[in-house]
Amino acid sequence: MSLPHALLTALIERSCSGSELAERFDHSIGYFWQASHQQIYRELARLEGAGFVHGSPVGGARGGKKTYRVLPKGVKELRRWLVERPAPSPVRDELMVRLRAEAVIGPTRLIEELACLAEQHREKLNVYREIEAKDFSQKTARVDEQLRHFVLKAGIDFETQRIAFCEEAISILKGR
Repeated sequence: MSLPHALLTALIERSCSGSELAERFDHSIGYFWQASHQQIYRELARLEGAGFVHGSPVGGARGGKKTYRVLPKGVKELRRWLVERPAPSPVRDELMVRLRAEAVIGPTRLIEELACLAEQHREKLNVYREIEAKDFSQKTARVDEQLRHFVLKAGIDFETQRIAFCEEAISILKGR
């Protein structure tokens, strides 16, 4: 996945300014695709230069604030990207390397780090469950809402799995 496609998706959902987009990104797509606010602004400029979005100046706003909307060329690009056959995402997980390093040079303080990491995953899991209770408490027939809920459930499953992974790794390390 690429940042431009994530931004096009968010802007098709709702046109907004760069700062609003960055804030929305942090509270939705940002859970699954990380980007700094600087990256978002740089990419918006590229998207505008490519004719995928149009930024209209916001009257009375300071600093050249613009509201962005997706142009037909941007919708066409998103459709093109959607039909590409994606390659499996490569696994680049620092924790796996740390566990391998622990196996060859341990023991270290990895148990404490794993406990802290498990707690961070519990916190994110709680956030996801709060979002689910607030935004998806009722059944809906709308496909767009079902898909958003499906993505959220994938996040819930991921966090649940990572908590279990950390707990099992701690158990193994304590058994030394």
